Amino acid sequence: MIKVLVFVAATLSPFFFIGIINKTKALWAGRKGASVFQPYYDFSKLLYKGEVISKTTSFVFEIAPSINIAAVLFAMLFIPIPFIGSIISFPSDFIVFTYTLALAKFMLVLAALDTGSSFEGMGASREVTFSALVEMAFFIILGTLALLSGQISFQALFTMLTVSAGYSLLVKILLVASFFIMLLAEGSRVPVDDPNTHLELTMIHEVMILDYSGPDLAFMVYAAGMKMLLIALLIANLCIPPNLPAMAALSLFIGVLILIYISVGAVESLIARSRMSHVPQFIFLMTALSLTAFAVVTFFLRGGM
Repeated sequence: MIKVLVFVAATLSPFFFIGIINKTKALWAGRKGASVFQPYYDFSKLLYKGEVISKTTSFVFEIAPSINIAAVLFAMLFIPIPFIGSIISFPSDFIVFTYTLALAKFMLVLAALDTGSSFEGMGASREVTFSALVEMAFFIILGTLALLSGQISFQALFTMLTVSAGYSLLVKILLVASFFIMLLAEGSRVPVDDPNTHLELTMIHEVMILDYSGPDLAFMVYAAGMKMLLIALLIANLCIPPNLPAMAALSLFIGVLILIYISVGAVESLIARSRMSHVPQFIFLMTALSLTAFAVVTFFLRGGM
């Protein structure tokens, strides 16, 4: 029952955390900004609006939002919560998790191509290119965690990550930094993408959903926020020390999540979006950090000092 309540709370919280990002950016700009609950109002407003669907699209365009939102909600079932665990857990479940999110992205890209728009096709091409770079680094991170913990399921990867050796702190810092870059890339945030831009030539995620409106657009926005939350939950799992009391662990877990989203808002306030040609270099930084973490673990566990 507790797992179900936590799952429901998590599914209702993406817009709250997006509101934290917007509030942080407003404060950095010297403004009061909108309420952290404003994204909820925007979402509910979209649900009641009508839809305009191009005659050039097929059924793919219509089913993509539903599959997208279903995929990210299903992926949420694999994410472990301290002292609660995952709703679904089995060996190598992180592979199902990864390709469930890949299904969501595949449908998003397919829907963008289905419109026949050159702009949306351009955004889809960029999305696939950058996602291929992120996916490689993500599996390196999971391999590092598996090597460090000796486990091959999401829940065990984090619950058994109690190595007390000094190098484990360095590894966790490297992996947290890698996950944070993944959060910025997969969440379509600065410096990879700008969710507030209206210039088609520089857009990635936003240009792929230009033809959506009403409830379908609401579903797409929700799925994007939920995917950000999934990655933030993985970061929070790495930051929670073992052997904490249940309530203290959950409180710290929520605090870390808020800190992660404040950090995203600070990054967007302090740096500009990268040139499109420099985005792969930024994503390769994630690969470099994850490879460094993997090398450190391998060195100390397989014949190091």
